[in-house]
Amino acid sequence: MTLPAPTYDLVVLLDPQAEEDVRAKLVADARAAIEAQGELLRHDEWGTRTLAYPIDRKTVAEYHLLQFHAGKPELLGSLERSLRIADDILRFRIVKLKPGVPAAPDMKSGATAAPAAEREIATTVEVKTEVEVKTEVEVEIAADVEVETAAEVEPQADPESQAADPDPEAEVDVAVSDAS
Repeated sequence: MTLPAPTYDLVVLLDPQAEEDVRAKLVADARAAIEAQGELLRHDEWGTRTLAYPIDRKTVAEYHLLQFHAGKPELLGSLERSLRIADDILRFRIVKLKPGVPAAPDMKSGATAAPAAEREIATTVEVKTEVEVKTEVEVEIAADVEVETAAEVEPQADPESQAADPDPEAEVDVAVSDAS
């Protein structure tokens, strides 16, 4: 039984200041190399996004995700070499996906705005509900503890324990009066 070809993600960060034709050619070349020696599953253009930190004094990049099956191991080496040589590619990363990894999210700017806001509202409601329930439980526990503590604190008169443990302050007074 042969195993299916592994799935890879290729994320490419292009310089947005490069000409549109140059950027399109870089992506087309990567797609052509993948299709020649493997199978292209999807190509997502994530658009121009702000970088987490500057790369070559640039703060924005054009993101592309290409997901593919590598038919031959040589594909990875040739892709890496061609992407490393290109001047207008700020960064790229090829990642081998484990079986069962969920599909990449749709990162287009308009598609994620509404669901993200809905998730934020739902999360806020859930958190507030947990805090309210937790506070009620803590109040009930605190009331139980106070009742138990009041019952345990009542002093018990035991003549043997008082005789066995002399008052430590009395010893200090005696020691001080003897020393003078």
